[in-house]
Amino acid sequence: MKKEILVAFIMLCGLATITQAQEGDLHGAINATFDSKYIWRGFDNYADKSAIHAGVDLDLYGSGFGVSLLGHRANSSEFEDGERWDYTLYYGGQVLEDQACATNYRLAWVYYNYPDNSRKDYDLQEAHLMLSWPDMCQSGLVPGYILVKMWPARSGSKVGSRSPFGGTASGFAHIFTLDYPWTVEGLLPEIPEQVLNLHAELIYNDGVGPGGQNVDHDWSNAVLGVSTVFDLGENVTLTPGIYHQITMDKSVNDDQDETWASVNLKYTF
Repeated sequence: MKKEILVAFIMLCGLATITQAQEGDLHGAINATFDSKYIWRGFDNYADKSAIHAGVDLDLYGSGFGVSLLGHRANSSEFEDGERWDYTLYYGGQVLEDQACATNYRLAWVYYNYPDNSRKDYDLQEAHLMLSWPDMCQSGLVPGYILVKMWPARSGSKVGSRSPFGGTASGFAHIFTLDYPWTVEGLLPEIPEQVLNLHAELIYNDGVGPGGQNVDHDWSNAVLGVSTVFDLGENVTLTPGIYHQITMDKSVNDDQDETWASVNLKYTF
């Protein structure tokens, strides 16, 4: 499977390079994020322990195609088996430009790899479609929707038919989002204004347990958060944020509530 992923990356990069090299430059970002907890789609991946996420995202010559690599690792040795690498191929753009219903979209395929498991018993695949409508609301509120389809990377795996928990990683999830840029007086003396990015999401989990959990078909959780971006110069930004989850389905998370802080450092080129 790693060879297949590598071949897919090379083919996509080569195709985009040949067909789009005259239209733009190669752009991207290198980033690292610290989370005081790693909460992913309602699931507490590292049992309230902090985590580091680091990776690179490449926009292939303005073609709309992109590739990214993102790694996740707990800051605690007891979760080494839970280290994960996400390999993503995506295509995005906008339709119905200059209209109130202008729609941003991104279609992606993701391979979730757990490198410490040589049998690929926990590896996953995912296809998702992300939509957002930046001009729909004159107030600046941006609604969005993400359709997720996940499935085990290997038939007969421990997140599929051989799950010891009686669940499966195969199925759909629906994520509804709202974002709002709220401009306030500068948080630092040298910055007259600061934009706070207010975020909310609501998830319907249609029975998907990424670790083979037996998950209900129900509204699983809601998340509220706020973040802001500080420009450090030289194409470097710092983005701190704080988030709170309200858990509505304990088959996803035993804790009723989760609160965590996040700090992202990103360099764009």
